Amino acid sequence: MSKAAATKATSRTAAAASKPAAPRATRASTKTTSAPRRPATTRGKAAATAGPSRAVPRKARPKAAKVLDAFAQLRKLVLDALDDLKAKDVVEVDVRGKSSVADLLVVASGTSSRHVKSIADEVVIKAKRAGVPPIGVEGQREAEWVLVDLGDVIVHVMLPRTREFYGLERLWSVGDSHDELPIAG
Repeated sequence: MSKAAATKATSRTAAAASKPAAPRATRASTKTTSAPRRPATTRGKAAATAGPSRAVPRKARPKAAKVLDAFAQLRKLVLDALDDLKAKDVVEVDVRGKSSVADLLVVASGTSSRHVKSIADEVVIKAKRAGVPPIGVEGQREAEWVLVDLGDVIVHVMLPRTREFYGLERLWSVGDSHDELPIAG
């Protein structure tokens, strides 16, 4: 190292030593303080114009009617989706008194595994658009029997041979009409 370079290097270190050291950034020093949050009633344009929620009178409509309307809309949505993709032999089975899991089972057939998968996909798409995302969808890979769980309505889309083998309609309609039961004797 030359004498000039050595002098330059020592002058840099001397200048750096004479300057006060900048504080090191630590986790605590990088935090910024924010303004206190505003109450929830003043957030957003809609909340500011609506005023207090207690001042607006509630509708006199009972809760059961809202639930029934939601159920009827979901039922119609499912039936429309099945009809749009030409599902075969659509049967509705009311299971309100028999199961606490769902109120309605809808069983439909497709002509091929691709058709079964397309029907189930259409039900899922329409349900999501309506704001009712499915709780679960099972069997899409094999597409012999696809189950779409929408909460109150469960949709079973099957190939005809699978539907005949399992007989869900018979299983869930036992005890509905006493005329169909065989007489022992």
